[in-house]
Amino acid sequence: MTKATLRILSADSAGLADAASVLQRGGLVSFPTETVYGLGADACNDNAVARIYAAKGRPSFNPLIVHVPNMQVAEKYVIFNDAAIRLAAAFWPGALTLVLPLRPDAEIAAHVTAGLDTLAIRIPDHPVAQGLLQAFDGPVAAPSANPSGRVSPTTAAHVVQGLGAEIDAVVDGGACAVGLESTIVACTEPPTLLRAGGIPQEIIEQCLGYPLARATHTETPTAPGQLASHYAPRGTLRLNASSAHEDETLLGFGPVEADINLSPSGDLTEAAARLFECLHQLDAMGARAIAVSPIPESGLGRAINDRLRRAAAPRP
Repeated sequence: MTKATLRILSADSAGLADAASVLQRGGLVSFPTETVYGLGADACNDNAVARIYAAKGRPSFNPLIVHVPNMQVAEKYVIFNDAAIRLAAAFWPGALTLVLPLRPDAEIAAHVTAGLDTLAIRIPDHPVAQGLLQAFDGPVAAPSANPSGRVSPTTAAHVVQGLGAEIDAVVDGGACAVGLESTIVACTEPPTLLRAGGIPQEIIEQCLGYPLARATHTETPTAPGQLASHYAPRGTLRLNASSAHEDETLLGFGPVEADINLSPSGDLTEAAARLFECLHQLDAMGARAIAVSPIPESGLGRAINDRLRRAAAPRP
């Protein structure tokens, strides 16, 4: 598909039909999910998927998540075991991605899996995402719609700012409610947490009745969101700061005086929903040195801290 001028599409039936047509022609469409805005392409079209990597500047060894509308469609592409069936029943549609064995006849583009024999897949819980998937009538590969390694987008404006010159269309469905990417669980034996996200680890473990294993570090990702440096604003971050140094901007949490506060009341759900928006605000302010208040390492705090640690990591 020849690159055209970026189109901002409404989140109604006409806009979703236009977006589906762009996907069918091999184009790139950003759309909202409950977690963040995704950058979608036809998951069965290798050339279209290659455009995702090019637009984001994403390493080709970093696999993508495929979005489908329901369980019946998911079963066309991956093989479910008992743990996967239990988790899907409890959390789909929703902010959970499962990594499962790819069916040999799945016809998923090779770029999606980055050469692995597994596929990361989820069913989004957002009416616009669901409407697009149903209008397109096929699997959609969709990482977050931001330049690789930078702050994830939670509004259409974030997408336009980061990737507007590289993609074909954005469906504007307002701000994302969860604000953090999905939790990723590999349904191996035992099930393994690959990325903390929008569904807390403790809730998943309650569903399974036993603890999740933790992934060991490898140089090659087995799922999205595992690179050491990721989600980064332009400024450097200093974590677990009780106060800001003279040259720092304070990103607060709880009842502290801060330049920007994730949640003055200390609500982790609010902080998760605001995290990427606040990092975008820090970029807009020109903050070069950022101090971050301590965040509890529990519930959604695990996912928030995961993103902050990766944002603070040395950059390639």
